[in-house]
Amino acid sequence: MEEHKPRNAFDIPKTFYFQSGNTHTGSRGRLRYRVEPADGVLHIAVWRQDICYELAQERGIIAAAAEYPVSEEGFQQMLDFLQQEYEKTEGTT
Repeated sequence: MEEHKPRNAFDIPKTFYFQSGNTHTGSRGRLRYRVEPADGVLHIAVWRQDICYELAQERGIIAAAAEYPVSEEGFQQMLDFLQQEYEKTEGTT
């Protein structure tokens, strides 16, 4: 059986996944994130508690949010944003 190899540091599917209208949630360390495409834009939300997005939103603990175009450039900008938030979370800045 072949070992899983992450697509990127956050193991997020490539741009086509979002162009198809799919939402992705995940975590890395203590950072939790959600990426949702709408009208050609990637909407990213991050929080730092071990709860689902809906509860984080309901409790008002979304730590940061950003928007980038659904494109290769926007995808890379999203990864950069998530890396910055991860470094804040893990204290590695």
